[in-house]
Amino acid sequence: MAARGQTQRWVLLCYRLPREPSTPRITVWRKLERLGVARLGDGLVGLPADARTRERFDWLAEEIAEAGGAATVWLGSPAHAAQEEAVADALREARAAEYDAVTTQAQNAAAGDSDEVARVVRRLREELGRIARRDFFPPPQREQAHAAVQALAAAAAPGRRSARLR
Repeated sequence: MAARGQTQRWVLLCYRLPREPSTPRITVWRKLERLGVARLGDGLVGLPADARTRERFDWLAEEIAEAGGAATVWLGSPAHAAQEEAVADALREARAAEYDAVTTQAQNAAAGDSDEVARVVRRLREELGRIARRDFFPPPQREQAHAAVQALAAAAAPGRRSARLR
């Protein structure tokens, strides 16, 4: 984030898609969810600007145009740091909920057998990677989720070793 009282640059995607057929709208919505965008208004989403987010929005704008819609990509900054902080807080809260879900799943999986726990650890590590790709303002829950998955992996390790020795 920019220095206190200053705002950073954001990449914005302003788009409109026809209601029918609905498939392109659903596809775009899912891609935006995977990117972890901030929904700023009807048909207006944003992310902190970097080469990756700009490229992703450029690709989506092309997809939208190919589907019969209209899209423009903008670079800008909020007029006030407080506005930016509100958007960042909303993104942080969304990622916090995802990290909390990973932590809960890791804690619930601890009672499983070592093979099942190993599968859960792999799945949760993949999920942490997916979350990290859209985590622009890391919440404290990030470290808790990583620690919970690491603890689950460590708890499963002795069970796997003993199973191999048999």
